[in-house]
Amino acid sequence: MKIKVMPLGELRANCYIVETAKKNAAAFDIGGEPEKLLQYLKESNLTLKKIFLTHGHYDHIGGVYEVQKQTGAEVYVHSGDGMKIQSSSGSLAVNFGRIDFKKIENFTEVSDGDVIALDELEFKVLHTPGHTSGSVCYICNDYIFTGDTLFRCSIGRTDLPDGDFGKMSLSLEKLKALKEDYIVYPGHEAESTLDFEKNNNPYLKGNLYDDYI
Repeated sequence: MKIKVMPLGELRANCYIVETAKKNAAAFDIGGEPEKLLQYLKESNLTLKKIFLTHGHYDHIGGVYEVQKQTGAEVYVHSGDGMKIQSSSGSLAVNFGRIDFKKIENFTEVSDGDVIALDELEFKVLHTPGHTSGSVCYICNDYIFTGDTLFRCSIGRTDLPDGDFGKMSLSLEKLKALKEDYIVYPGHEAESTLDFEKNNNPYLKGNLYDDYI
C-alpha cells in the first residue's frame, strides 16, 4: 500500500492517491487541478478505479468530474451529501465564484459501516456528520482519512450551511472511541496520529467550544 499526498485546488485540499499491489488506485477527494492528478496517474502507470469523497464541498470535489470522465472511476459519497455534488449551491461552488460547476451524476452512495474493496485493500466507511450531514472518514489498514472532520489539533468548521456542532461533537466521540492509533490523513494541512490528537487536540480532550476558525 503506497500513498501519495497531492494538495489540489484553491484551498489546497489534500488529495490522497492510494496504490494497490496490482497498480490500481483510489483517490480521496479531488479538489481541483484534475490535470495534475491525471499526469501523476500516467507517470506512475496507475489505473484509477475509485474516488472516495469525504464530503461534498467544492474544495474537495472540484476536479472529480473531469477525472471521472477521463478514467471512468467509480465515485463514492455518503447519502447525506449526494445532493451536494450535483448542485453548485449545495457544494458551495457559488461561494468560490465557480460558474463552470459541473455536477457529478454517476456515483454510489455509502453508509456507516460499509466496506469497499479494491484488490487487497478494504476501505471502511465511518459516518462522522458535523462539518456536513454526509461527512465520513475512511479507514484502511493503519490509516484514517478524516476529510474536514478532524485536523491536526483542530476540527472542521460547522458554521457553514448544513454544519452542526452538536453532531460534530458526537462524531468526535466516535473517533475517540477507536482503539487503534491510526495515522490521520486530514482534508487540509499536515498528517497526524489519532493518539496524538486524543492527547493534544482540545476538541478530542473534551474542551468543546465553537470559537474555532
